[in-house]
Amino acid sequence: MPGRKESLRPFTDEERAVLTKISRAQSEPASHVARAKALLAVAAGQPYTVAARAAGRRAGDAVAHLVARFNQVGLAAVVPGHGGGPAVVYGAAERARILTEFERVPDCEQDGTATWSLTTLQRALRAAPDGLPNVSTYTIWHVLHDAGWTYQKDRTWCATGQVERKRKAGVVKVLDPETQAKKT
Repeated sequence: MPGRKESLRPFTDEERAVLTKISRAQSEPASHVARAKALLAVAAGQPYTVAARAAGRRAGDAVAHLVARFNQVGLAAVVPGHGGGPAVVYGAAERARILTEFERVPDCEQDGTATWSLTTLQRALRAAPDGLPNVSTYTIWHVLHDAGWTYQKDRTWCATGQVERKRKAGVVKVLDPETQAKKT
């Protein structure tokens, strides 16, 4: 794209209001504020280099890329994309698939277990027709941990903040009301 400068399409009233709000916000991430300021400066007729400096940047090339991205995706251009590193392999759909399989009660004959371990869950996910053929136990553990599940000494999974206690009347599920506060 070097050498080619795409002109900014006109804002809708809603886009202008949102960009103005973001550019003035102190609670927004700095990258969002800078991008909003650059887009507003370009919309005011300033060259890309001046708009870059108004947003606290040095070069106008990044503003040219931002304008091109804004023309394609709209306000989503304010939020940074994938910042490098390996590509995301297991996104939201794959994570949901792992959790769906985990929530299914294992069949002793089909799955070879009465309770899920990381390895048996991995085996089930890899064997399923709509499964994940290359999923690792580490990825499964991460997804379950992020969803609030922990593996217990008795080789069962327990949701964070929930515990089963033995009482005279039988087993009682006890909930910790401060689970979210303790997690953060």
